[in-house]
Amino acid sequence: MPAEADHQHRTTTPGGTPPEAARHTAADGHHHIEVRGARENNLRGIDVDIPKRRLTVFTGVSGSGKSSLVFGTVAAESQRLINETYTSFIQSFMPPPNRPEVDALRGLSAAIVVDQERMGANSRSTVGTATDAYTLLRIVFSRIGTPPAGPAHAFSFNNAEGMCPTCEGLGQVSEIDVDQVVDRSLSLDEGAVLVPGYAVDSWPWKVLAESGFYDPAKKVAEFTDTELHDLLHKPTTKVKIGTSNLTYEGLVPRIQRSFLSKDRESMQPHVRAYVDRAVVFATCPDCAGARLNRAVLESRIDGRNIAECAALQISDLVAFLRGVDAPSVAPALAGLVHLLDSLVEIGLGYLSLDRTSGTLSGGEAQRVKMVRHLGSALSDVTYVFDEPTTGLHPHDIQRMNGLLLRLRDKGNTVLVVEHKPEVIEMADHVVDLGPGAGSEGGVLQYSGDVAGLRASDTLTGRHLGHRAALRTEVRKPTGQLSVEHATLHNLKDVSVDVPLGVLTVVTGVAGSGKSSLIHGHLAHRDGVVVADQAPIRGSRRSNPATYTGLLSPIRTAFAKANGVKPALFSANSAGACPGCNGVGLVYTDLAMMAGVASVCEQCEGRRYTPEVLEYRLDGKNISEVLGMSAAEAHAFFPTGPAHRILSRLNDVGLGYLRLGQPLNTLSGGERQRLKLAIHMAEKSSTYILDEPTTGLHLADVDKLLALLDRLVDDGNSVIVIEHHLAVMAHADWIIDIGPGGGHDGGQVVFTGTPAELVGSADGHPGAERSLTAHHLRKYIHGS
Repeated sequence: MPAEADHQHRTTTPGGTPPEAARHTAADGHHHIEVRGARENNLRGIDVDIPKRRLTVFTGVSGSGKSSLVFGTVAAESQRLINETYTSFIQSFMPPPNRPEVDALRGLSAAIVVDQERMGANSRSTVGTATDAYTLLRIVFSRIGTPPAGPAHAFSFNNAEGMCPTCEGLGQVSEIDVDQVVDRSLSLDEGAVLVPGYAVDSWPWKVLAESGFYDPAKKVAEFTDTELHDLLHKPTTKVKIGTSNLTYEGLVPRIQRSFLSKDRESMQPHVRAYVDRAVVFATCPDCAGARLNRAVLESRIDGRNIAECAALQISDLVAFLRGVDAPSVAPALAGLVHLLDSLVEIGLGYLSLDRTSGTLSGGEAQRVKMVRHLGSALSDVTYVFDEPTTGLHPHDIQRMNGLLLRLRDKGNTVLVVEHKPEVIEMADHVVDLGPGAGSEGGVLQYSGDVAGLRASDTLTGRHLGHRAALRTEVRKPTGQLSVEHATLHNLKDVSVDVPLGVLTVVTGVAGSGKSSLIHGHLAHRDGVVVADQAPIRGSRRSNPATYTGLLSPIRTAFAKANGVKPALFSANSAGACPGCNGVGLVYTDLAMMAGVASVCEQCEGRRYTPEVLEYRLDGKNISEVLGMSAAEAHAFFPTGPAHRILSRLNDVGLGYLRLGQPLNTLSGGERQRLKLAIHMAEKSSTYILDEPTTGLHLADVDKLLALLDRLVDDGNSVIVIEHHLAVMAHADWIIDIGPGGGHDGGQVVFTGTPAELVGSADGHPGAERSLTAHHLRKYIHGS
């Protein structure tokens, strides 16, 4: 392992000047967060000093232990101590949070984790409400809007005083198709109710059938008007069924309450499909989608009402507000403009304040959260970021870097898990973990400044200056998929041919229209398989073994070796530990705060009964096999269907994942590669991948490129939406969308080979307007 002593304390900012925030006296306390003996997950007793009030980037291959050190140890212990301080009065009602596996942690400050979890899917939450920008806008309108419409809360669509009474502030009204609610030709006993969750003999069905309001054996078509009204529209009322007093509710209000109050994207797939069939959404006729009542919408500033301002692209809203001359609200106006400027600076200027939060990508959500913290008055806080450049074009990464430095220069400690060289190179300090993933990782490889990292012989150090070369010869297309006159979202009547039989990379800044073009116009065609980063739906029991179908051949192998039934080896069936029902954890849900998970004391997290754990396969029990990484299991199962599935997991770079690891712990990039591993078993012709380099180390990007080549060479077409310059350079064909984001994008700026894009613009229309061309040219030529 490279020595760290020479570099441990020689951290400087880019350019060599220590940040002002780091110039503290000894009286200020610890200069470092001291980690001693960190053993969380795969960490092997790591000792490291992380400088405070500096920007530290944590590097290493996927699964090397970065997240275990940053999130699972430093951030987790900081937050545990804070929770312990303020929630001691309820400790007797809940198990204490687990302390990270570490000998000592000193010098901790309050940690704020800014991750890529999607924001709440409540349809009432918008970019404006999530950032407080809409709050400031309401204050401005309440003070200077004419005619006046009341105080600030009157301009809120979430307040009864301001919301449109017809749509209750949602901007949409819905009509329910009764024929999608019940099949009139059937009786309830025959399954007339078509709403999800109302299968015959289910509990909700029994409440209907035994309510006494109608005969469940009678066909719905023969119901009287009163009976039909009771089935469909009766409001909440109490009914007695047996000895129980239960709540009865007509099917239509139940659909409105259970389904329509939720954001569509948060629904389970089968529920979403049902709502799409049964419910017709239309813009509210009274407020035209503005969500607010007429009195509020009549109040204007320089000709615009608050809904029109919220609908503007943020970059345009800033320009409008700069032209408002109103000394009476100057502080609120200045604060709002500053906040909106930050959103533009972070590459989100193409959004609007009325954009629902649930529609933001993980990267967009993280940047929105980041802007909230930029305006915070807190200092000496530890901010923890998880790949903040996800979804960002190289053009936008420089702006993100600037914001990270601003957080640092306010006197904060900034910890960033990141793979992009553009971020690593501007760090004050780098902590590199490895050398490999899983059981082959968890060792401190390097700790020091960037110059020392470059000189080190670590995997990250060797790849920091690595450049993928342009192809010497590009593949010839075998056909094309044509998109004609595309107008989805910001696309401006786009027509383009996407070549088949080659590796096509679709590029452009965030919000330029890449996803609208590919997902909106190609993803649903026959023979097209989409592997994206969307969350994989499943319960706490779901893991790579269950999701890929790997558990089935494993259970069969155990059953055959021991002469028992396969069901014993399912944690969802006969072999499950009764203490935790096969989950391995016991969850305590609290109304007033987040639930707490603790390891099941009965099975000690192994999920199975002691009897099941006695059965062995080549010396291992089922819990030990599910604790293996995919790479270890690949060697353990040398042949058969399990071996084939594990081979695909290794091919997509997931050899370090544990077979029993909960799916909700996977990153977006890991989820996408897991989906790709499954799809590779199918006979496909066209693959669409959305930023597959997310979460990949520089060294692993080369492996991904080799995998993409293999897919194409096997006769498939691969279309990749990507910002990574190495993937662009490796492409056969590039389609660049832009030139900017939002209404400044939506056009095909360039289509051709990478060599044509970085070469002379002569003869290649659009290349001179392409931000991608500028950055790819610098990347290829190393300048």
